[in-house]
Amino acid sequence: MTPSPSLPRGIILFAHGSRDPQWRLPIEAVATQISERQPGTPVRCAYLEICVPSLPDAATDLIAGGARHIRVFPLFLGVGKHAREDLPQLLEEIKAAHPGLQVELLPAAGEYAPLTALLADLALA
Repeated sequence: MTPSPSLPRGIILFAHGSRDPQWRLPIEAVATQISERQPGTPVRCAYLEICVPSLPDAATDLIAGGARHIRVFPLFLGVGKHAREDLPQLLEEIKAAHPGLQVELLPAAGEYAPLTALLADLALA
């Protein structure tokens, strides 16, 4: 779905979650980069399990702040069960709870050729 340019947009970085608080640091670093590059774009981190906030809670927070279009970027290298099954189900629940909300699901991070090329470059450096 192509978003309407007039709709206020928010971004959710969606990741798995971990009990280790340091695990979240790279996810939060991406959010910081987005905020620094586009200060007017609200961004939230959300997690499938263990960490908070959940995806529905992050979406509700963005909606409360005025977002009518939400881009969800799964920060998964591989497209496993979470990306194929759990995430679409969560997005359907969010859409049902918030009629009129536009939800844009981006491909998982690992599906972007520039990211996999960068990882190869880093391994070879």
